[in-house]
Amino acid sequence: MEKVGDILRRHRNARHLSLRQLASAVNFTYTHISQVENGTKRPSAQFVEACDRALQADGALIAAYVNQEGDPDMRRRTVLWSMSTLAAVSAAGSSEGLEALRQMLSDAVRAGHDEWDQIVADYGVANYRLSAEELTDHLRIDLAVLHGLLASSTEPARSRLLQAAARLSLLVALKTTSTGQSMLTRRWWSTANRLADESQDPETMTLVRGWEVVDGCYGGRTPEQLVALSDRVLPILTTDPTVANCKVLSGRAQALSAAGRHAEAVATVERLGDLTEKLPASVLGNDESLWGWAEHRLRHTQSWVYSHSGDLARAEAVQDRAAQLYPQSHRRLRAQVELHRAACLVRTGHLTDGLRHATATLDGLPRQHHNELVRRVTRQVTEAVPATERTRADYDDLHQRLNA
Repeated sequence: MEKVGDILRRHRNARHLSLRQLASAVNFTYTHISQVENGTKRPSAQFVEACDRALQADGALIAAYVNQEGDPDMRRRTVLWSMSTLAAVSAAGSSEGLEALRQMLSDAVRAGHDEWDQIVADYGVANYRLSAEELTDHLRIDLAVLHGLLASSTEPARSRLLQAAARLSLLVALKTTSTGQSMLTRRWWSTANRLADESQDPETMTLVRGWEVVDGCYGGRTPEQLVALSDRVLPILTTDPTVANCKVLSGRAQALSAAGRHAEAVATVERLGDLTEKLPASVLGNDESLWGWAEHRLRHTQSWVYSHSGDLARAEAVQDRAAQLYPQSHRRLRAQVELHRAACLVRTGHLTDGLRHATATLDGLPRQHHNELVRRVTRQVTEAVPATERTRADYDDLHQRLNA
């Protein structure tokens, strides 16, 4: 853990301020500041608060002081400070506000409350029922509150709060992918992984990495990068029938098929099917939540794998099954499976049927669901069309909708 003096020096240098310039801003002598930076003088709460404001450190100095000194009064003030950021964050633009919160979370990692288990569970369902704008607004507020708790609380609740922070950060990463913000997405995945590791909870660590592999299939990473990412997850994968282990196998199967390693992808998805059968009924029955692993999630993965390999018969069978299973709130996922079907038709030479099916699928999906994930799956259909066939009218119809 970095000491207050080290963080103080880094922020002062980042602002290009001399010791004397900072001293005039905080009403402490420059020798006082120098001694704190060098670790020869213990800082006071008043000194830390003054420097945090002057350097616009967003609470980084305050959190470090709480960690270093264990000051209970400062802990309470840190919570109040964090809550006061809510108005500023809510007033900021979506991307700017979320990026500020990401940095605040990265600096905080401390303690929490059991109620966040239910909050995270609620988000698993809200992910499919709320618009992207509504969900982001809720996440912005809850992350600000969570930051205050992380910066001020102590054990034994720390691990559970870190698990909540990791899962909410995961949600933000998924949302930034759906809006095509690839750079911001990478940063949020980094924060989600760090928080998961800090929690030391194997399920959370595995779940975050599994979702990152799946999300990478839509977030602009190359197939080779995705396979390498899934390779790094394998050492923490167990044989236990859990949602997290299923998610890792799902992501790896999709990554392998995108890389053209179809035999390995099919073997992985078969292993996923065996693991799914062993899941508790309570998990399999949780078909509306992001945190569950219902049968439709297995069928969606199979649809991706069989469609990429051009196995039309098996792809159609699992796609028909998925269509029967999807809850009404999962319209976008249902459309993605139909786009898998269209891509598979094109890959197997049925160009007219495939292109028209993709166009009809997009036309039947409400505009609010036309996000970057849907566009990327649609691109898989157009990219499967041979270059010599791209003057066709039905190709042009689909291409125009993709670029609309």
